[in-house]
Amino acid sequence: MEKDHSVRMLTQQIIGAAIEVHRALGPGLLESAYETCLCHELSLREIPFDRQKQLPVVYKGVEIECGYRLDLLVADTVVVELKAAEQLLPVHQAQVLSYLRLGGWEVGLLINFHVPVLRQGIRRIVLGLKEA
Repeated sequence: MEKDHSVRMLTQQIIGAAIEVHRALGPGLLESAYETCLCHELSLREIPFDRQKQLPVVYKGVEIECGYRLDLLVADTVVVELKAAEQLLPVHQAQVLSYLRLGGWEVGLLINFHVPVLRQGIRRIVLGLKEA
């Protein structure tokens, strides 16, 4: 129960930081700009994260480097995938679910900055559920 609460609090903090970035920049920029600014905002809030974290694939007991990279892994707990797209597609959610499965994490945030109001572009994804 405590773990669920702490993960929920962490996702709220990440979303708050993303909203701050979106308020300052608005939609229409490249994903890389939002990623850099979100990293800065997380640092200002003293929220630990890894940027562009490599994610190997283990196939039949062999670790294979396929070039997968997480945009952000926050506090070794929440996978954050950033987009600057016209709309979020099922393939974007599938990407986050694959990252969760491959890395053994349970919760991910899919954040699309290309929306007028950021809350419209946020999806919380929990392994085993489509969306929570």
